[in-house]
Parts: sequence; structure tokens; C-alpha cells
Amino acid sequence: MNVEAGMGKALNAGLGFLLGLILIFSATGSGHALELGARAYYWFPSINADMRADEDGSRGTELDLEDDLGMGDENYPSVEIYGGVGRHHLSLMYTPIDYSGSAILNQDIRFEGKAYSRGTAVDADLEAWMLDLEYQVDLINLENFLAGFSLGAIGKVKYLDGEARLNSDAVGETKETFSLPIPMVGAGAHIGLLANILEARAKVTGIGYSGNVFYEAMADISWTPFPFLDLHCGYRHLKIDVDEDDFYLNSSFSGPFLALSVGF
Repeated sequence: MNVEAGMGKALNAGLGFLLGLILIFSATGSGHALELGARAYYWFPSINADMRADEDGSRGTELDLEDDLGMGDENYPSVEIYGGVGRHHLSLMYTPIDYSGSAILNQDIRFEGKAYSRGTAVDADLEAWMLDLEYQVDLINLENFLAGFSLGAIGKVKYLDGEARLNSDAVGETKETFSLPIPMVGAGAHIGLLANILEARAKVTGIGYSGNVFYEAMADISWTPFPFLDLHCGYRHLKIDVDEDDFYLNSSFSGPFLALSVGF
């Protein structure tokens, strides 16, 4: 899998689709304020994850990414563009995930049908990217409550694409790729705390089916020191529990983030 090439194609297609919808909204949304902007995040998540790669009915060994493969926490940027008109809002977010580690195996394992003996030195990688296309419609909008309050329903498609690799001099490299479009539903809320200067936002989305569970929650407080510029601090939690196509991943990523928005 070429992650950079795949990400580029998906991101270009998503950007074109989103911008096309925003243009439609702007053309048909006379009398409603148009919002358009971009937001850059830097996320500091802690990881807790197990993975397993089977092959042709041969069950692989469940591996703890930290304890068995030597992977540690990493920090990641995310980029989001957003737009909307009236009570309709769209956003598109890209988030990369890239973990690597080295370890001496403390047990005999199987990964993608290949056997690795105890005491073998291995290098491991888990690399993926996520693209989130999200639509929110405000069901409640109270402009006179505090400095504004809204509550909306969210529909989202998360596209997850990646691969897990294990490599040793004795066995060589084995890898398992995965690609999942994940529909999700949820809710989002916004509270204005101080005019247009201090605001709080929170949203949660998720879905579960056939033993797979996906959910995501984000909350932040933003400060607007200047028009068109927002500074954010918040927390993001992502749960991915998937068992599809001979690949199993039970993972959670949780931690604070900082963000900067430019928009109007």
C-alpha cells in the first residue's frame, strides 16, 4: 500500500466534493450566513492497542503493540476544512497514524501465516490514515441562551486505510492491509460562553455491527482574540475495534489537542 498516494487521491476527491457542496449551499442559501474556514490540529494521544493477522484459517497471535512490539505514543497533526450555511454544516478532516517499534519476541508468534520464534528481533509498523466527511444539521438553535446554544444531529463517513507490518532478518517482511468505509451517527453541541470570544463545542459519533465497534468523541474550548482567528484546546478519544478480512485491531487513542482556526 502506498499511503501517501492513496491519501492524496482520497483527499483531493473529498476536497472537491466538499467544496462543490459548499458552492451549492452558497448559491442557494440567500438570507443565511455562510461559514467557511480551515482548522489545523496537533493531537497528543496515548495508544492502547492489540492486533492480530490471520491467514487462510490459520489464527495469528494477538500482539500488544506496546508490550510485545515496542511501540510507544506518538503525536499527530490533523487538518480540517469546514463550511456551511444556516443550520447545515459540513467538514472534512484528515488524520494520519504512524507507529513503529522494535522488540525481541518473548514468545513464539504467528503473523499473516508466518511463524516467528521466541528470541527473534523484529521491527513492527502500524501505518494508517483517516478521512472524515461529516454533515451536521442543527435541530435546536437558541441565539439568546448565554451567548448562543445549538444542538445538532451528525452523520459521518470515516474512511480508514492502512497496513500493519512485521519484519525480521530470519523470516523477512509480512504485512496485512486494511481499508474500511465506516458510517457513523451522533450528536454535536455548541455553547457560546462570552459573546463571540469564548465558546465550547462537543460532539460524539459511533456505530457498532457484527462485533465491530467504532466511536469518537471530541470536546474543546475556543478563544477568539481577533476576528476570523480562533485558538482551541480540547480532548479527543477514538476507539477502533475491528475484526475484518483476517485482520483484528482493538485500539483506543486518547489525549489532548491544540488547534488553530481561520474562517469567516
